[in-house]
Parts: sequence; structure tokens; C-alpha cells
Amino acid sequence: MTHADPGSYSGPLPIQPPRQGASIWGRAYVWTTAGAIALVFLAAIQSLAVTTVMPAVADDLDGHALYAVAFSGMFATSVVGMVVAGAWSDRRGPVWPLLLATAAFVAGLVIDAAAGSMEVLVAGRLVMGLGSGGQIVSLYVVVARVFPANLHGRVMGAFSAAWVVPSLVGPALAGAVTEFFHWRWVFGGVAALAVVAIAMLAPALRSLDPGTPGEKTGGIGQRVGLAIAVAAGALVLSIAGEGAGESAGSGPAGVLVAAVALAVVLLAMRPLLPRGAYRLGRGLPSVIVARGLVAGSVFGAEIYVPYLLREHYGFGPTWAGLGLTVSALTWAVSANLIGARGDRLGNARIAVGGAVLLILACAIVGASAVLDVPAWVPILSWGFAGLGAGAVYPRLTVLSLAYSTRQNQGFNSAALQIADAVGTASTMAIMGLVFVALGGMTSAGAFVAMFALAAGLAALSVVPGLRLGHAAELRG
Repeated sequence: MTHADPGSYSGPLPIQPPRQGASIWGRAYVWTTAGAIALVFLAAIQSLAVTTVMPAVADDLDGHALYAVAFSGMFATSVVGMVVAGAWSDRRGPVWPLLLATAAFVAGLVIDAAAGSMEVLVAGRLVMGLGSGGQIVSLYVVVARVFPANLHGRVMGAFSAAWVVPSLVGPALAGAVTEFFHWRWVFGGVAALAVVAIAMLAPALRSLDPGTPGEKTGGIGQRVGLAIAVAAGALVLSIAGEGAGESAGSGPAGVLVAAVALAVVLLAMRPLLPRGAYRLGRGLPSVIVARGLVAGSVFGAEIYVPYLLREHYGFGPTWAGLGLTVSALTWAVSANLIGARGDRLGNARIAVGGAVLLILACAIVGASAVLDVPAWVPILSWGFAGLGAGAVYPRLTVLSLAYSTRQNQGFNSAALQIADAVGTASTMAIMGLVFVALGGMTSAGAFVAMFALAAGLAALSVVPGLRLGHAAELRG
């Protein structure tokens, strides 16, 4: 099955019956499963651990002026890594993109572990961003080519579960390593383990053939140029949101800068997404849009959960993350249940059900800012957000692979990740501007507005959610 546009296919694919006794932990797939999950696990550890130790890093290297750039810069280069890995995987297969992306990920960690200044550390983060963006796209293509379609849901459920342990122990472990040893061990330890993880994948990678090159809708240079434009626009948008506490960021000038940056991002993104995405075309285009809306809703709102617990309930930093811990657990449970039984429920029910759970979580947690309710109410209620996102998020990944052919798996996987990253970054930036305009952390109304915005995005996700179609994952 080939198509002129690598992102245009949105029709139903042939139904593939499940194989009796097939398991992602069976003899044929065990090392591929273990290696892929290990890479996702390490990416989660890196994300959560580095967030924990970065204040100590900035103190040690006298680099507080570059603190925000250390995070936003990595995001910017990850978008470029996604596009390069997607285009390369479609042309030559995912083996070299995954190997080189992992090498860049490890190189960035090693640079950071040895950094003598904040400038060098930021440079390492930029290299790491290229690797992390390329890794996840290449991994999706590996999953599509190694595992039968009926196991994709279980693999994505396992990927979600790989975030649970890092969510529970990652920050505390990173803090302990920093306190009793040194923050450099946090970077160096992940780098060493990443080498072991890619070695687990080696047997599966050796068996993958490049396949038929995908149709060329534009040179890779053009797509990389568009990715750089998306990354630059998103970076400016993020800085506008982070600078909302300053006079320029909270005034008309900051709003204008954010609006222009968002327009640049949307224009540059369009050729990097499946045709018809902005028109909510049925099938793959709606899968991509739904992913961006769900990502913006859950990740945009969750950064305000710890703030709410600190400001409204007086929690300290250690306990303020309880809501996120609960949602991480419910996310994993939901992802695994949908991975095993999602085919019976159908895509429309999963999309609507996930949105309803997200809206419910946002409504209760937002109301907690103005109502005199016990702290356990918002903490446990945010678990509904994990249930909703855990149901929808991995399912959309499965659908993106089901709607792909060997010629466009990289393009579609990159589009999914770009929608994910840009949806999150844009929502966070816009929420930052609105939050400060409404009074910030001292205003209960500002918290209510943040969760109302997130609930609105969840409600919007129902529109593409009802247009996801029926792909190879449905079996009647």
C-alpha cells in the first residue's frame, strides 16, 4: 500500500486478527521490549531527575541567568531531532536514526556531567535534545516494524508504565545522589545505562531491513528548516510565557510577541503534519490534532497542581507533588487496561471517556481553589486526569502506527511528537500569560482559570476524537 503523500492516508486498514498466545514478553520480542522500555525509562529518569537537580547545578556553575534556556533550548532542538529521525527512518529505516539519536543523547549527558560552566551545560542540553527527539520517533518506527499490530497497544501501555517508577522515586533519588555524591553522577549514571539499553535492542535492530524508501514530498533540508522555524517560534512563545511576571511579559507587548510566535509555529508546522490536519480530516489528521489538544490540557494543567497545594493548603515542596504521583499511577493503570482491551471499546468511546475524565479532574481541582475542601480532594481528583490521559494518549500512538505504512511511519511518528510538544509548550506559555494577568499564585481566580482552560482543551479534543476512524486495531 503506497500513497503519494506520506501523511495523507486516513482510510480503514485491513483487520488483523490477534495471534494466539502472542505477548510482548514472548521469546521473539523480549529483548526488543526490554531495550525499548529501558530507553523510555531512562528518558523519564533524565527528565524528572534533571528538573530536580537543576537548581543545584545553577548554584554550582553560577548559571541562574541560563536556567530557563537549559530547558526551553532542549525542547527546541528536540523538534529538529524528531523531523530528522522521521525523514531518515522513512528513507533508510529506523536503525541508524535510533543509534545516532541515542549517541547524541549519551553525548549530551556526558557533556553535562563534565561541564565546567553553565554555557557548556546548556550546549550539552541542546545536543541531548536532538537525541531525545530522534529517539522516541525512531522507537515508534521500530515498534511498528518489529511487533504485530495487535501488540502495539500493549507496547504503548508498557511505555506509559515505564514512567511510573521515575515519577515515584526519580526526584528523591536524584536529590539524594546530589546531596551525598554530586549532581554530575545524575547525568553520568543515565548515560551509562543508556548504552546498556541500546545494547538490548541490538538483536532486533540487526534484523530490520531498510525497506522501500518513502515518497519524497520535499527535501529533508526543507523539512529541517521548517522544524527550526517551529522550534524558534515555540522557544519565543515559551520565553514570553516565562517572562509574564515582568512588565513587558504581562503587558500588550508580551501578548503581541506571543501571538506572533504562535502564528509562526502554526504556519511552519503545517507541512510537517498530515494533509488535512487543520481541517480535522477523518483518520490520521484527527489523531494528530487530538494528541496536541490532550497534551496541552493535561500537561498545561498539571504544573499548577503543586502550586495549588502549596499556596492554598500550605504544603511543602516534598508533599506538593502528591497529586502528580497519584496521576502517574492512574495513568499507568489506565494505559495498560486500554492497551489490553481498547479494541473492544472502540476509539470514539475512548476519546470521549478520556475527555470526560480530564474535564472532571480539572473541574474538581479548580473548584478546590475557592472551596473549603480537604487537601485529599484535589490530590485524589487529579488521579482522574491520569485515568483520562492514560486511556487516550497511548491509544493515539497506536492509531498513528495503524494508519501508517512502511513508507511513512517516520513522518507520522514525528508529526505526532511535534503536535505533542508544541501543544504542551503553547498551552503552558498562554496559561502563563493569563495566570499572571489574573493575579498569579495569590489569586484563587487565577487557579480556577487555569483549570478551566485545560478543561476547555479537553472538551475540544472530543471533536477530532469523534473523527479518529477505524483502523487495524478494531476487530469488531
